[in-house]
Amino acid sequence: MALRDQLSLWAENAKVILGVPSYRLYREHMARHHPERALMSEAQFFRNRQDARYGKGGGGKCC
Repeated sequence: MALRDQLSLWAENAKVILGVPSYRLYREHMARHHPERALMSEAQFFRNRQDARYGKGGGGKCC
């Protein structure tokens, strides 16, 4: 594996550990475990992960 690929993989793993969702990993998981289900678009996936992490409906926001 080339150094660039290793660094890219390391960066992606670090983001996942910090709570930044990976659309690529989501697609791979869905293809492997739920091939009959439709995929969310990247924008839908991002919104879904935000809602899951911070809650839906705007409660408790300061701004």
